Amino acid sequence: MWQTIVNAFRDKEIRKKIFITFGLLLVFRIGCYIPLPGLDVAALQSAATDSNDLIGVMNLISGGSLQNGTLFALGVLPYINSFIIMQLLTLIIPPLDRLSKSGEEGRKKITQITRYVAIVLGVVQSIGICVTYREYVEQIWGTPWVSYIVIVVLLTAGSTFVMWLSERITEYGIGNGSSLIIFTGIIATFGSSLISAFGTVGDNVNNIWYILGYLAVVILLFAFIVFIDGAERRVRVNYAKQVKGNKMYGGQSTVIPIKVNGSGVMPIIFASSFLMFPSIIVSFFEGTSFANFWNRYIGMGTPVYYVFMFLFIIFFAYFYAQIQFNPMDVARNLQQYGGTIQGVRPGKPTGEYLAKINNRLTFFGALFLAFIAIIPTFAFNALGQSIGMSSAFSATGMLIVVSVALELDKQLESQIMMKHYKGFLK
Repeated sequence: MWQTIVNAFRDKEIRKKIFITFGLLLVFRIGCYIPLPGLDVAALQSAATDSNDLIGVMNLISGGSLQNGTLFALGVLPYINSFIIMQLLTLIIPPLDRLSKSGEEGRKKITQITRYVAIVLGVVQSIGICVTYREYVEQIWGTPWVSYIVIVVLLTAGSTFVMWLSERITEYGIGNGSSLIIFTGIIATFGSSLISAFGTVGDNVNNIWYILGYLAVVILLFAFIVFIDGAERRVRVNYAKQVKGNKMYGGQSTVIPIKVNGSGVMPIIFASSFLMFPSIIVSFFEGTSFANFWNRYIGMGTPVYYVFMFLFIIFFAYFYAQIQFNPMDVARNLQQYGGTIQGVRPGKPTGEYLAKINNRLTFFGALFLAFIAIIPTFAFNALGQSIGMSSAFSATGMLIVVSVALELDKQLESQIMMKHYKGFLK
């Protein structure tokens, strides 16, 4: 990986893209320190530290912006929720489905609709934050309503600007903008929490063992995640010899690599965002019997929440796998170019065979994601409770960090490889 980074910086064009990515991410981090007017930040930080898991997850994704009451407190969350909603609606609404298949213009229209939906969701989530922290809203010009309006407008504007940054990173930089923004937020939160944790060693020397145990769990999970991320099933394909003109083609063998965790971290991000949205809506009715019932039996951190998280991760893993890998299209291309899988007839039987393999691998990949998202989190909470790092990192956050880092490495390698091909052709 380090050699890939060195090679990337040697190329002028790739180096420019890397600097653009760093610059846009720096703009995001600067926005994470611009305070919102009308909020008691000191009281908000104390409340966010002692608050429920919903605020902890939102704070983790936004890089601590929510806890500090800053302009980018919502981060890229509304955009992700909007993307999920549009992906689901495309499957069930025929006009949207036709629009998605109508080429570049159709995709541009869907992207524009996704942006509008993200702005609406940003307004809803901003109102939810104002309602949740209404006791920490200070009066401006003699009335709190002005503060509410200002905070909602600024939070929505900040979320829209982060959405714009993520699209610019994707277009002009390296990697996926939304993933890199979440990656940056998680790393920033973990770094600041780790520094604070080492500061507690002076008060209690035994805390060093909790810190070392915490880091040991992090390293072990890193290794496990990298191992699963690289696991794949290779389906061998043989190409028949074909004579075209005076030349003979084919007679070679290749493989179709089908990854165990082909969806990456997206099912966890989708599931977390999907389950987070109802909790934000419930926060509008804070103090009512319905809100109390929801927070006690269904809300984040409850057994029912983890059951739904498990089911939604599996659902989105299959959903995302169907988008990424279409067995029938692969079988059709193989048949067109004379490729066959040993023991399987070309055409529809090949598609069914590939679909069977893909479904099995997706199931194991979904179980892996569900395990990573739920089980190790309790270990982090137990080890981090004494050193103030219980919400600093999670297995979900770690999976996001590892997946984005590996994907970024692949993006750099592909960019370098493309430059080599261009140089060879010249």
